[in-house]
Amino acid sequence: MFPKAYPGLAFPELPGKVPRMHRQPLIAQIREYALRHPEEADVITRFTAFVEKEPDCFERSLAIGHITGSAWVLNADGSEVLLTHHRKLDRWLQLGGHADGESDVLSVAMTEAVEESGLHDFTHIAEGIFDVDIHPIPERKGEPEHLHYDVRYVLRANGSLEYTVSDESHDLRWVKLDDVKALTSEPSMMRMVAKSRLLVNALR
Repeated sequence: MFPKAYPGLAFPELPGKVPRMHRQPLIAQIREYALRHPEEADVITRFTAFVEKEPDCFERSLAIGHITGSAWVLNADGSEVLLTHHRKLDRWLQLGGHADGESDVLSVAMTEAVEESGLHDFTHIAEGIFDVDIHPIPERKGEPEHLHYDVRYVLRANGSLEYTVSDESHDLRWVKLDDVKALTSEPSMMRMVAKSRLLVNALR
């Protein structure tokens, strides 16, 4: 079993609604993240306001936007990250997906990492949230444009690094941190590369 972000906290499910207390673990994580990253205050403020305002923030059915969980997956020495060439968005991104009602977003990120890579052994290697981002998702097949409130966690892949490409991807690739810029110039991706370098140095 993967570790929970907040072990021991369990709240009853309410059909169609997530009570405020069920959102509190994520709000607490975001506030702790804010203390570590005051330079990201603008996006953190927007993110927190959304979670506090929207009882259904974890549900894909919330048309204006919803929480997603992502995994920034590093190899053992932190020199490479596993990226997906996302089929729907046609961009190189970290692994991740919709919460679909699950309020433990670390669990969401780990599940998505398994499903999208075929790898099965991951360790959450940094306390709390690694990165947050709010980005628009374009209209597609009758689904209106909306926002993804993405919570990112950094994971280490253990054991074999031989991945399997899922139906959600054109391709997967282990990419050296220095080479990520050749696949994308997206600001939050570059931010996670910079954070990865700091983390790897701190763990040495």
